[in-house]
Amino acid sequence: MSNTVSANVTPDDLRRILDRQRAAFVNDGPPVLKQRRADLRRLKSEILKRRTDITHALKTDFGQRSERESAIVELIPLVQSINYMICHLGQWMKPERRHVSAYFRSGRSWVIHQPVGVVGIIAPWNYPLSLALVPLATAIAAGNRAMVKPSELTPATSAVIGQIVQAAFASEQASVVTGDAELGAAFSALPFDHILFTGSTAVGKKVAAAAANNLTPVTLELGGKSPVVIEPGFTIPLVADRVAFGKLTNAGQTCIAPDYVLVHEADQHAFATAYQAAVEKLHPGGYAGSPDYTAILNQHHYERLTALVRDAEEQGARVIRMGSDSASSHVLAPVLLLGVTAEMVVMQQEIFGPVLPVLTYRTLDEAIAFINARPRPLALYYFGRKRADRDRVLKRTVSGSVTINGTLLHYAQDDLPFGGVGDSGIGAYHGKEGFMTLTHPRGIYRQGRFNAATLLKPPFGKLTDAITNFILR
Repeated sequence: MSNTVSANVTPDDLRRILDRQRAAFVNDGPPVLKQRRADLRRLKSEILKRRTDITHALKTDFGQRSERESAIVELIPLVQSINYMICHLGQWMKPERRHVSAYFRSGRSWVIHQPVGVVGIIAPWNYPLSLALVPLATAIAAGNRAMVKPSELTPATSAVIGQIVQAAFASEQASVVTGDAELGAAFSALPFDHILFTGSTAVGKKVAAAAANNLTPVTLELGGKSPVVIEPGFTIPLVADRVAFGKLTNAGQTCIAPDYVLVHEADQHAFATAYQAAVEKLHPGGYAGSPDYTAILNQHHYERLTALVRDAEEQGARVIRMGSDSASSHVLAPVLLLGVTAEMVVMQQEIFGPVLPVLTYRTLDEAIAFINARPRPLALYYFGRKRADRDRVLKRTVSGSVTINGTLLHYAQDDLPFGGVGDSGIGAYHGKEGFMTLTHPRGIYRQGRFNAATLLKPPFGKLTDAITNFILR
């Protein structure tokens, strides 16, 4: 296969790759079901061939990241997603019969889901493999060509992504381009047929603005402050265990990580105690030297997180550090913040790390109001057994997705859409929603021999009036 990896490319190079892919798309037409499934199986095969290379690359980029955790949080969701697409793609591709108005009954209406063309995929650094290749697999399943721009902050993983794509596809079908933020800006300014971006809200706004110049539709998977709401008196050890799992997976560098906890004021002490126990149970030997705990990606983000903790402490928060840090390795042990106020910087921005602020409420309506006073989050987590309280929270708040009595696991449900709302994103993908996002629903009407329209054309007369009046009755 021809080269699909382009390093240190220029904006002109990007445009040439796009033009080649678009020409191939127009020339070859939409691939049939058999071809799409074969493409997905080949992609899966190339991923699994490099399982060890992938986990080693992720460990290299993060400095400290468990190869087992990488397999769990990167490879399993990726492979499951591809398997799901292979299984259900035939159903998604079938033309959909649609209703025909009684006055056109001899005709027929249907919808076909047509590939949009060439998709631009911009991936982030926190899950650099799966958040590049799940969108790519979705674009391929939908019958499109694709260009992938991995994060420049994870170069080892980007190199493996390039190897996978190069082995699986010709460059006219899928290409990987690597480069810095300047290249990323040029990438988002290309006249793609769709752009799928995963990353921060600030960068997402820039991508959307660049895409608007070309009227390119965008899917923006962003982030935000995903709250945990705990029903008064609910089983605190269970909550603490599941919140700790969600918060400390990838050291909190997850777009849907629990960002802060809203707990009834009577349960705050119990939660704090149980959370510390849960954290200890996850890594009983400590955090700085734990082979199962992930480091913060780089010095910049390590310093950003320590600054958040320092600001909270200076403003009166009680800081509970649960383990030793390693500044040289960018390992930040879990931190629990009590007595947090909305004015602290930690409550003004997405944390994206193992720092958990705890806020208290007196009534559930107070917790709901707190959430609604802020940008809509990518995820919301509710713990409780009272259906009326749960339904009240779900009906009166808006978020991208929800997990009840757990964290993170809605992401692993292939038959659920994944996406944000407002500041946390635009559009959704995964499963069928991903296929729909990257295809155009093309409505088709085949006119029958007889229908009302044949009687509603000049020269107009009394029969025209009678038919019009009958329809408008």
